[in-house]
Amino acid sequence: MPKKRRLPALIKDMGLCIFKRPVTREYPSSKVEVPEGYRGRQSLDPEKCISCGLCARDCPAQAIELIEVSGKRMPHFYLDRCIFCYLCAEGCPREAIKLTTNFEMSTTEKDELMVQPEEFISKPKQVDEGKYNVV
Repeated sequence: MPKKRRLPALIKDMGLCIFKRPVTREYPSSKVEVPEGYRGRQSLDPEKCISCGLCARDCPAQAIELIEVSGKRMPHFYLDRCIFCYLCAEGCPREAIKLTTNFEMSTTEKDELMVQPEEFISKPKQVDEGKYNVV
């Protein structure tokens, strides 16, 4: 292609980039809209859980292990292994495992990606809404 033809195309493309709105979002300062059906972090209702073990059996990534908590076997989620396919939730006969829209799971500590059953039983931690982007 001759140089004469490339220059007008280059100027046209530069004009499009300069005068268009940015496509990216200023995350985390702006709230991100999560679509319906988004597969985020799992939520467990320990009252509904009957310790059947179907969630651990159905998990293709082996990200769920049943451990003993107060005389009852409860799911222990390894979020670092989880592929968020939600076969665990589909196989649960009592619908104890639910989808959430929580996608903010970044951490520098691997232990924080291991969700103990006690975390579902105890009260949820209060989050300072000014510090974190609460969805």
